[in-house]
Amino acid sequence: MKYDVVAERTKRTKWYQEARFGMFIHWGLYAIPARGEWVRSNECMPKEDYDPFINEFTTEHYDPKEWAKLAKKAGMKYAVLTAKHHDGFCLFDSKYTDFKSTNAPCKRDLVAEFLEAFRAEGIKVGLYFSLIDWRHEDFPHYKDKFHPMRNNEAFKGKEHNMDRYNEFMHGQVKELLTNYGHLDLMWFDFSYDNMKNETWKAEELMEMVRSIQPHLIIDNRLEGSAEDAGSIRSLNPTTYSGDFASPEQMIPPKGIKDVAGNPIPWEACITLNNHWGYHSTDSHYKTAKMVVRTLVDCVSKGGNLILNVGPDGTGRIPKESVRILEEVGEWMDENNLSIYGCGAADFPKPEWGRFTQNGNKLYAHVMEEQVGAVCLPYMAGKVGKMRMCKDRSEVLETFFWNLQEFREHAFFFFDKHASDCYPLPDEIDTVVEIEIKNEKE
Repeated sequence: MKYDVVAERTKRTKWYQEARFGMFIHWGLYAIPARGEWVRSNECMPKEDYDPFINEFTTEHYDPKEWAKLAKKAGMKYAVLTAKHHDGFCLFDSKYTDFKSTNAPCKRDLVAEFLEAFRAEGIKVGLYFSLIDWRHEDFPHYKDKFHPMRNNEAFKGKEHNMDRYNEFMHGQVKELLTNYGHLDLMWFDFSYDNMKNETWKAEELMEMVRSIQPHLIIDNRLEGSAEDAGSIRSLNPTTYSGDFASPEQMIPPKGIKDVAGNPIPWEACITLNNHWGYHSTDSHYKTAKMVVRTLVDCVSKGGNLILNVGPDGTGRIPKESVRILEEVGEWMDENNLSIYGCGAADFPKPEWGRFTQNGNKLYAHVMEEQVGAVCLPYMAGKVGKMRMCKDRSEVLETFFWNLQEFREHAFFFFDKHASDCYPLPDEIDTVVEIEIKNEKE
């Protein structure tokens, strides 16, 4: 029987497309120099200068239970931790390397602790795993696009055995799939130039993954990247095309669809400041308002948002990140009906904000103050009950005298006694739940 890639993808991603909001956690040795997760590549740092950071990886403030409580408070339904980033350092106890947290001063399997804590809070769990390993001797060094030793002529002419590298890399993936219980998501990163597809023995890798945890949701970066979604957008995707596309640091203008116009699952991965890994001088944080509006924008286009935090070398999530996520959580606590289980609406994007929709419930996310009534474009006769999402208080459709010329539209005021401009009830995003009438009513 032919394997139906799209049908199976649809089944696997049902919970994921209802969850809509996740936490990304980039954490590793790069938190010690504290100049971002690409520090070794950016500074062409030799292995001899980078490896000693393992002796400072103490993690004395790592408390995954607190991380999980924060994610839950923020309204996040799933979380993904970097089990291994490009530097090759593992936060789990891999038999394939000595470069791992169990050999650092902390002597802890940080992945195991993360999974236990987040599962206990009812949060779906995922692991990020880099297909790249700058520390492995068989991963290409000289003239590779990103390797820290790409310009070091001492590595010119050095032979690299990709079969041996893939045996190592596949082995580590298998460890994560077999030693840590039920996972919900695997986030592979990333492909570039000719380093993609069968360079990773991607079909073999995916067969192994599906044989162990067939339910697992996987991103598209065995063949794609933030620059190219790969065959997931085609009508004949490969078996390793992934279950969702992964645009990075941007929101697709119209969401993501295949070449025939059918929506496909996607997730915008976005940093809370300007770096994935901890950067001690990066204080350019997104506000809670921007985070909420980014989440709403994603959902309104049929996508998810996975928002990143970068803990410091001791395991602390920066205080500013905590404060912002708590504020996001306050909005989510009142308005999550407009996010969970919602997607793109049957109505065009309004000028004053966004629509999200779940069945016959349309959610109007009003983000801009209006002169006069809020217009629901071309919805005359389609509006049933309207309620404020946060407290279920009634919102009335208005037929004010100055609206009579525009009878094809529906209108409402937040205050039935108002007839002019006034502040929005929630400056971040005021949400009204609108029941759409059945056409037979």
